[in-house]
Amino acid sequence: MDFAPLAVTRAGGRAEERFMEFFTAAIRNRNTRSSYLRAVRQFFGWVESRGLRLEHIRPIHVAAYVELMCRERSAPTVKQSLAAVRMLFDYLVVGQVVEMNPAAAVRGPSYSVKKGKTPVLDADEARWLLDSIDTSNILGLRDRAVIGLMVYTFARVGALVAMNREDYYPQGKRWWVRLHEKGGKRHEIPAHHRLEEFLDAYLDGGGSRVEKKHPLFRTAVGRSGHLSANRLTRNDVYRMVKRRAADAGIETAIGCHTFRATGITNYLTNGGTLEKAQQLANHESARTTKLYDRRDDKLSLDEVERISI
Repeated sequence: MDFAPLAVTRAGGRAEERFMEFFTAAIRNRNTRSSYLRAVRQFFGWVESRGLRLEHIRPIHVAAYVELMCRERSAPTVKQSLAAVRMLFDYLVVGQVVEMNPAAAVRGPSYSVKKGKTPVLDADEARWLLDSIDTSNILGLRDRAVIGLMVYTFARVGALVAMNREDYYPQGKRWWVRLHEKGGKRHEIPAHHRLEEFLDAYLDGGGSRVEKKHPLFRTAVGRSGHLSANRLTRNDVYRMVKRRAADAGIETAIGCHTFRATGITNYLTNGGTLEKAQQLANHESARTTKLYDRRDDKLSLDEVERISI
């Protein structure tokens, strides 16, 4: 695997080996690995442009890089980049490749978030989007089930596309949904009655009662109107969401995460508690769940409209 930066390869085989281990063995989440690798490559590109060797990198160099980044990038991006560099050097120190971590003492920019930026739909818009989908064909049934699952379970799109047929199953008198979330966590939740209706219609209408280990949501075969054996990807779902929103005349710039925020906000609006919302969303902290609570958006609009000029 030849993806180590030049400054690392010049430091010798042990440095290169340790670099590769960090991104292949120490980081298991694919998305984290991709974003951290991109951040580290950008940092070493800056390092190499200044003729620095790996063993010569000091806190002042990392601080200068962070200062430059703060002028060009958002605070969250800078903080993530610094975290990637810091973790990599920690790994190199433990592996005795370098003597000290030059990023350990460098502080990132201050950043505080009280409300998320994810666009949300109100209840009427979400209902309109679901009802606007033509379900006379298997693709419409599939797309309604996909969007419905994100709305009624607060599922992340990564967990949705990872579902197999066995992850929608009966338990007692109800059907349940099993989600395989970030960090290998398994999250099980009873299906809302409308979601149960959507999933049953999809499976009975041509999604078929496929083998338990087969993907629940599958791609289309060209323009044939039939489904393949291949699993939907996150990009497939994103493109579908944008297309369905445009067809429904929804102008809000929504994405897959919109339905997570929409579901949480609607749940809280209808008397749900933050504690239970946290459990349903499978968040580690209630502070994270609170970022998805957009009830104050409606309050702010109502107050603004009091201006009678």
